[in-house]
Amino acid sequence: MTISPAVMEKLSRLGIRNELDLILHLPIRYEDETHMFLISDAPPGKTVQIEGLIVHNEVVVRPRRQLICHVEDSSGLLVMRFLNFYASQIKSYAIGKRVRLLGEIRNGFFGAEMVHPKCRIVQQGESLADTMTPVYSTTAGLTRKVLGRLIEQALQSSENMLFLTETLPENIIRTYQLIGFRESIVCLHHPPPDASMDALQVRSHPAWRRIKFDELLAQQLSMRLHYRQRRNRTAPILSRKHRLIDQFLRQLAFTLTSAQIKVADEISGDLAAPYPMQRLLQGDVGSGKTIVAALAALQAIDNGFQVALMVPTEILAEQHYQKLSIWFEPLGIDVVWLSSSQKKKQKQLTQEAIANGNAQLAIGTHALFQEQIAFHRLGLAIIDEQHRFGVQQRLALRMKGAQSNNVPHQLMMSATPIPRTLSMSYYADLDVSIIDELPPGRSPIVTKLIADNRRDEVIERIRQACHHGKQVYWVCPLIEESETLQLQTALQTYEALSKTFPDLQIGLVHGRLSTHEKTAVMSLFKQGDIQLLVATTVIEVGVDVPNASLMVIENAERMGLSQLHQLRGRVGRGTEASVCILLFQQPLSEIARKRLRIIFEHTDGFEIARQDLQLRGPGEFLGARQSGVPMLRFADLERDEELLIAAQASVDDMLSLYPDLAQRHIERWLGEKTEYLRV
Repeated sequence: MTISPAVMEKLSRLGIRNELDLILHLPIRYEDETHMFLISDAPPGKTVQIEGLIVHNEVVVRPRRQLICHVEDSSGLLVMRFLNFYASQIKSYAIGKRVRLLGEIRNGFFGAEMVHPKCRIVQQGESLADTMTPVYSTTAGLTRKVLGRLIEQALQSSENMLFLTETLPENIIRTYQLIGFRESIVCLHHPPPDASMDALQVRSHPAWRRIKFDELLAQQLSMRLHYRQRRNRTAPILSRKHRLIDQFLRQLAFTLTSAQIKVADEISGDLAAPYPMQRLLQGDVGSGKTIVAALAALQAIDNGFQVALMVPTEILAEQHYQKLSIWFEPLGIDVVWLSSSQKKKQKQLTQEAIANGNAQLAIGTHALFQEQIAFHRLGLAIIDEQHRFGVQQRLALRMKGAQSNNVPHQLMMSATPIPRTLSMSYYADLDVSIIDELPPGRSPIVTKLIADNRRDEVIERIRQACHHGKQVYWVCPLIEESETLQLQTALQTYEALSKTFPDLQIGLVHGRLSTHEKTAVMSLFKQGDIQLLVATTVIEVGVDVPNASLMVIENAERMGLSQLHQLRGRVGRGTEASVCILLFQQPLSEIARKRLRIIFEHTDGFEIARQDLQLRGPGEFLGARQSGVPMLRFADLERDEELLIAAQASVDDMLSLYPDLAQRHIERWLGEKTEYLRV
C-alpha cells in the first residue's frame, strides 16, 4: 500500500503513522444508508434516507442567496435547501435527476424540508448499502472519502489481518463476555444493517465494549509493568526510627487525625523498603498534608539522609520554610530554602550547605533541580502540588540523588483531589494515600454567588468584617492572555479599594513583586497589620492566615473549578465561620454557569474534582503530568468504570500467566508511547 508523503503528513496529524494505525482509526459516528423511507413515513427529528426525483430547481436571493430543489416520491414532496453551494451543484441537481438524500426532515415554511442533506445522484433500482456508512474524523486537506478508501485498503490487506489476531486469553474473554477483537474491528468499520444505530452511536455495542476494554487493559498493563520495573531498582532503606518523630510529636500543640496517622504509616512502610517509594498523597484543602510530609522527612533525616521539598511558587516555598523551620530547628535540624530570586551570595551559601550535607532539609521551587545543585545524600524527594510540575522536572529532582542504581524515594502531594477513575487509570503506576478527613475545629465555608452589579453589598460585607477585627482577601481576575493586564487590574483594584476604605490597612501582592516584597506583605497580613489583601492567584496554595474569614474572588467565571476550590481554601482556617463570595459578570457562558453551580453546591474537593472531570475530560485535568502521554481515545472513564475495574482485575494474571500476550497487547495499543512511564 503506497501513500504519498503529502497524504502521510496529513495522516500524521491524526496520529496515523502506519497501516495498523489506519485500522484503529475507528468511526466517530455512522450514517444509515441501508434503509429507505418514503417522505410521508419518515420520522421527524431523526436522520433518514429518502429517494425521489427533482421536480423543481431554482436559486433564490431573498432573504439570502440559496439553492432550492423540490424532490418528489410516491408519497409526497420534500424541499431540499442549500444555503452554501457551488455552481456545479445547480447543474448536477437538474430537474429530472433521481437523488438519494440523507438528513433530518424538519417542518419548514413550505412544508417538509432537509437543509444541507448528504445528496447523491442515483439510477432507479440502485441497491442500498449493505452496511452502515462509517464517518471518520479527519483533518484539513484530507477528505473523508480519501481517508475511508485508505482505511478500506488497510482492512483488505491479508498481512494486516495478522495484526487482528487475539491478544486476550480465553478465560478473560469468557469472564467478561467479550466478543473477538477481529470481529469487533470489522463490525465497527462495517456495521451490519441489523446493528443498533443507537448502540453504535453511544458506543455501548459489544464491539465498542471490546475495543474499550482492550484500550483500558493496555494502559493498565503498561502502568503495572513500569511499577514492577521500578521495584527492581534500589533505594536507601530508611527504617522506622522514633527519636526525631517522637520529639516532634511531643512539641505539637495538636494531635494527628486518624486519617493522618493511617497515611503516615503507609509512607513510613514504603520508606523502610529497599526499592524507591513512588507515592501520591492526596488530601483536600486544609486536610494536613504538610504534617504528614514532615513525618516522612524526619524518618529520612533520622537515617542520615537529606530531604528535598519542591514547590511550584516562591510564596509557597517561603511559607513551608517558615513553618518547617519552627517545627524542625528545635530538633537540631538545619532547614534551608532556595529560590531563583535569591542574591548570589545567599544562593551560593545554600548550595554549599546542600552539597556538603549540612542542610538536612532543602526547600525550593524548580531552582532545586538546576544543574549546579548537588545533594550530598538525598534520600527523599517531596513534591508539593505535583500536577504543577512536568514529568521531566520531577525526574530531574529525583535524579539528583541517584547513585548507580540507587535512587531516592519520592512523595508527591496534591490538594487538587484526583477522581477515583482517573486515579485508577492515569495514576495506576503510583501508590495512592488519601487523607479523607479534616482536622477538628475547622469552620465551614459558606459560598455565595453575587453578580457584579451588586458590588455595593460586597463592599459593605468587607467593611463589617474588618471592623469586627477580621481580615479579608480580594482576589483579582485571572487574565491568561496577558500578565501585564493582570497586574494592571490588580493595581487598579488596589487603588479603588484604598479610596473606598481610607480607614483600612490594605496590602497588594502579585507575581511581579520580588520574593522579599511578597514575603514582607504576607508577613504583615499574617500578623494582622494588613486588614484587606488584594492579590492575584499567587495566593492559590499554601497561604495560612486563620484570622482571614472573608474572600472575594472577582470574575470567578473565568477560573477553573480546582483553582476556585484552592482559593476558597485560604479562608475557613480558624474557628470563625467563613464566607467566600464569587463575583461574576453576566452573561455567563454555559460552561461557566455549570462551574459556578458546582462550586456553590459542593465543598468536598473529591466531588468537585469528579464533576470537573466530566466537564473537562482527562486531558485538561491531568495537566503537565501527562506530557506526551497517549490519551484514551475510545473509553470514557466515567461511563466505562466497570470496564476499567475489569481491566484492572485482569492485569496481574496477564503479566504472570500470559506475558507474551501482554507484551503484544501493549505494542498493539501503545507502540512506543510508553516512555513517559519510566518516571
